Amino acid sequence: MKTKTNRGFLVVEMLVAVAIITFSILAAMAVTQKALYVARLALHESEAALLLEEGAEATRILRDNDWDNVSSLSNGTNYYPTFAGGTWTLSTTPATVGIFTRTVNLASVNRDSTTLDISESGADDPKTKLITVTVSWSEGDATKTKTLSFYLLDIFS
Repeated sequence: MKTKTNRGFLVVEMLVAVAIITFSILAAMAVTQKALYVARLALHESEAALLLEEGAEATRILRDNDWDNVSSLSNGTNYYPTFAGGTWTLSTTPATVGIFTRTVNLASVNRDSTTLDISESGADDPKTKLITVTVSWSEGDATKTKTLSFYLLDIFS
């Protein structure tokens, strides 16, 4: 009888050990999967930040070459920066960089006639534009977006 009881305990101990090992492996796999997702998200966020800055610099380069490159663009239209032939251009043809879509959008700027500060009302300032660069990409089922807005002035005339 002592042998049958020991065998019963041995089976129970083995089942408990297998359950603990299985649970540990599944938990480790879940942690690894989440860590990979977070690492991929961090990489995409970093790449998007670099693309934002590059889009801003591309717009500044266009301004530096000739203010008409910026002032002749339509407000509210999505433009896509592309680098071709050794120079930057803004095109209305959608373009992607890997998984990212980068757009540049322009808006008019008003200035207070007394203080010359940027304001909601006032006279239109044709030598200043509000530039908004947006980078978007798909992350799982969601679309992630990063945005950078800044003022661009005609500093050379």
